[in-house]
Amino acid sequence: MINGETLKQAIISGANNISSIKARINDLNIFPVPDGDTGTNMSMTITAAADALKDAEPADVSEVAKMTASAMLRGARGNSGVITSLLFRGISKGLEGKAEASGADLIHALGLGVEAAYNAVTKPTEGTILTVARMGYEAGLEALDHEEDPAVLWEIVCDASVEALDLTPTMLPVLKKAGVVDAGGKGILTIFEGMLSVLRDGVVVEQKEEEYETTEAEDDFFRSAAAEFDQVINFTYCTEFIVGRNAECEKEPNDLRLYLETIGDSIVMVADDEIIKVHVHTETPGDALQHGLEYGQLLTVKIENMKEQHRKAKEENEKAKEKVEKKAELTVAEPTEEYGFVAVAAGEGLCNLFNELGCQNVVSGGQSMNPSTEDIYAAVMATPAKCIYVLPNNKNIIMAAQQTAAIVEDRTVIIVPTRTIPQ
Repeated sequence: MINGETLKQAIISGANNISSIKARINDLNIFPVPDGDTGTNMSMTITAAADALKDAEPADVSEVAKMTASAMLRGARGNSGVITSLLFRGISKGLEGKAEASGADLIHALGLGVEAAYNAVTKPTEGTILTVARMGYEAGLEALDHEEDPAVLWEIVCDASVEALDLTPTMLPVLKKAGVVDAGGKGILTIFEGMLSVLRDGVVVEQKEEEYETTEAEDDFFRSAAAEFDQVINFTYCTEFIVGRNAECEKEPNDLRLYLETIGDSIVMVADDEIIKVHVHTETPGDALQHGLEYGQLLTVKIENMKEQHRKAKEENEKAKEKVEKKAELTVAEPTEEYGFVAVAAGEGLCNLFNELGCQNVVSGGQSMNPSTEDIYAAVMATPAKCIYVLPNNKNIIMAAQQTAAIVEDRTVIIVPTRTIPQ
């Protein structure tokens, strides 16, 4: 049986797990539009629940599930975040009134979550987070015939979700074209796996500041997948808002949904007795907000330009490509001259300035982008001098430069511990 404390820790573990790889999930973001924010949105949505639970001492699973659903609904961001909140809202309904949850309780609650998510999406699309959650639930439901342990059942849900995620490119041509799995599906699987760590092993996944390790080739692939994808973005503005419902308003929330269908797509809407949460992609966000005001007061509003997000992603991808290409161009040079200089600088203007001042090689980097020892080493080895002076120009880069000096064997490397460009 699962008690309130166990479910609480499972939610926190799921939040930590996705927070640790949200950037990687962002890089998978192709559908419904390649705006590169799915990982961030899902992470922020479940983290809202984790934050609400951290200092709480819930008495039972019903209370934990209710707190989780409430915090996630209000903190939900983006299409994927709202759908994630709906999954947990359904779970909350399934666990209502229960002090502890059996394996069967957990699976049936997940089923209510899947149903709620499908019902909230105007045009459910397979090959997405919906498919991954549904196939996970269906596997868990089938396993109830021979299994009752909650941890074992949740592991079955996770295993089936992995298989479903692998199938998403076969269901959505846009994913197959880009060569990626669905970002939302990856996100919900990551949350489920974080929860499994607690249910099965009693271990809360720790939140990591850095992404899991990958090869440079993998980084390049994931970074460019969304940026290079050429899907047309039909509507410019991702519009989200929460309306605090006016008790005197007699209009049905479904009327708002019907109106939104006339001005946009990717509509996800959920309502309870207190609020209406709306997500829509549209060209006229003001109209969406104006119609929302007919139901009460606007509590929160978020509008993002998806075309601009995609443009920035493409721009960053091009810069990353240029950096890789420039690094590839560096070849080992014979030390034919007596002295040479390598500097670290950020921006094309400063790099050109150092070149004009006599630096044979300039490593791109600075306060927000520290170059690695390998980057500095490559620049040193590409400098045709017997004695090379390295100017780190930032206190955080001095150590990497010093490590370079320690591994260069066929020439002398002197680190000038400059902390700023003016020095």
